[in-house]
Amino acid sequence: MPSGDDQNVALLGRRLQAARERAFVGREEELSAFGSALRGGGSVLYVHGPGGVGKSALVRRFAEEAATAGRPVTVLDGRTLEPTPAAFEAEAGSVLRDERAVLLIDTFERIQGLEGWLRERFLPRVPVDATVVVAGRNPPDMLWRADPGWAGALEVISLRDLGLADAAALLDARGVAAELRGPLLAFAGGHPLALSLGAAVAIKDREASSRWIPTQDVVATLLDQLVGDVPSAAHRHALEVCAHAYVTTEDLLRAVVPEDAASLFAWLRRLPFVESSSLGLFPHDVVREVLEADLRWRDPQGYADMHYRIHAHLAAQIPTAADSDVLAAVGSLFFLHRDIGSTAEFHSWRGEGEVYEDAFRPEDTEALVRLAAEADGEESAAGVAFWASRQPGAFRLYRRTETGELVGFCSWVRLDKPRDEETAADPITATAWANARAIAPLRPGEHLAVGRTWVCERYRGMSPVMDLIQWRAIGYCLRADRMAWSFMAMPSESPMRDYLRHYDMHDIGEHAWLGDTEYALFAHDWRAVPVQAWLNRLLLTGAQDVSAAQTPELEVLSQSEFTDAVRKALRNLSRPAELAASPLTRSRLVAEHPDLDPAKALRQLLEQAIDDLGQDPRATKFQRAVDVTYRRGAPTQEAAAERLDLPFTTYRRHLFTGIDRICEGLWHRELYGTNQG
Repeated sequence: MPSGDDQNVALLGRRLQAARERAFVGREEELSAFGSALRGGGSVLYVHGPGGVGKSALVRRFAEEAATAGRPVTVLDGRTLEPTPAAFEAEAGSVLRDERAVLLIDTFERIQGLEGWLRERFLPRVPVDATVVVAGRNPPDMLWRADPGWAGALEVISLRDLGLADAAALLDARGVAAELRGPLLAFAGGHPLALSLGAAVAIKDREASSRWIPTQDVVATLLDQLVGDVPSAAHRHALEVCAHAYVTTEDLLRAVVPEDAASLFAWLRRLPFVESSSLGLFPHDVVREVLEADLRWRDPQGYADMHYRIHAHLAAQIPTAADSDVLAAVGSLFFLHRDIGSTAEFHSWRGEGEVYEDAFRPEDTEALVRLAAEADGEESAAGVAFWASRQPGAFRLYRRTETGELVGFCSWVRLDKPRDEETAADPITATAWANARAIAPLRPGEHLAVGRTWVCERYRGMSPVMDLIQWRAIGYCLRADRMAWSFMAMPSESPMRDYLRHYDMHDIGEHAWLGDTEYALFAHDWRAVPVQAWLNRLLLTGAQDVSAAQTPELEVLSQSEFTDAVRKALRNLSRPAELAASPLTRSRLVAEHPDLDPAKALRQLLEQAIDDLGQDPRATKFQRAVDVTYRRGAPTQEAAAERLDLPFTTYRRHLFTGIDRICEGLWHRELYGTNQG
């Protein structure tokens, strides 16, 4: 008869086992696979998945199922086993002598060096009706799959997070209050360990609410369990970059961690909690969350420095990316700012691969017209038919990957001057031109663009389709050459109004009517707020350093206004106060020198223009007239003519010609930038 102590130990064990059984949820497919192996025999299950995903809990459940079936069970734990063939066989040797035996090997990553021996020497000696399960963080090496002998005997199970229903059931089993389940699921997703740790902390915190966030104790525990030790500070930094970016490529890693980027990337891709896609590497969601939370708390400045270096690298990729890569480039940049203000509100960040972007082909016209009619009415459909025949390249289509079904499309129509047939056929185009003319007309070589979207009902609002459509719109605006205005047409009562205001697109004037529907045209003047300033406002507002987001709007001047401003600035070249008041201090020319005081930058710009005039031997006489008059301090034009030993009329001709050439050169730079021809 057992002693009182033995009875207490047995009782405690039963209580622990019962609690574990109550907390075990889901995994029906994995249990079914194990049941089939028990009944059929002759197979090896290889279960792999990141730390904390529930491998050990599943192995315990396998042991219970096998014991219930009357099978002798041996459970080995790689954490406590010496990684030698002799030690392994000493613990597991009984399976070699019993055809009904079940061998369960947990935490196999700790004895991964035995994998080849296990495959080649040990498992072939196991009786054909026995069952073996190997569970670890790493997937089996390719030699298992390359061997035709193992093709029918090895079943590989990639253990993933719990589904939403099972994750909710786990929280229910742990006694989590209903109001805490939302934030816990938002943090942990379906990761069992993160859910369990979060639940244990949340149910003890009487002040926990719907604003619950994980404590640093939870974060530290998860880091230890999921990531563990890393080889060096550089490896840790590479892992933090991988957590912060949407996907990590070797190119991105090189921009942030220049030394040994290739070897660090190779190390990342071998980690069990890091996965790969066609775009690059990305970590398990919970690993991403805890690495982010830890670095923000532990080293805020280091986190900010990493953030801005990744931001700069990604932003620089968009203008030069191939058209097929634009969506990925824009999506990666905006994911970087996923927690800032409205950027999170207007992105779903889900459904990757559910829909894809497709090019427009003439045979698609009928389907586009039909969807436009269903979504917005016949008048809208007529506009689609009109532009599809004139600017087919303006359209992008979005299809469900599974079926190829058209579920949405967008257009960005480019316009360089009003044309009667276009304005007559499309009231939205006509209204865009009217608004542009009323506020700031186009200058030579500029154009405007009008964007529209049509989406089937199931994908309206935040959805994978809208993610792709807005990334395409942003990519278009960031890559368009000399676009003065962009207009986005939306029904006046559309709930997307706030979304467009967030992107600094505002309802600025007249509305358009298509049938009985009123459309507002939300506009952005890219001359007043250029691309870089717009990105700073959009993405850096709410960040720790928002100084870059406070860029003032630029002055949009006509050529005559610009020329008058240059003439006046030359006359005031030695008067800082007057230069500071010049509209040129808010021009594109001066904005290219954000590190200088605007008045000082304008003076340097004008002096450089005077010097540049003399680079042409034929213009030396014009340069000397301007230089003496405005930079050498001649008190009057008569005095300047005398210094130059020129008749007054000749001097005046040289001066005016020089000023005209300076004005023309600076106007060209204002329109095209310093690096344009």
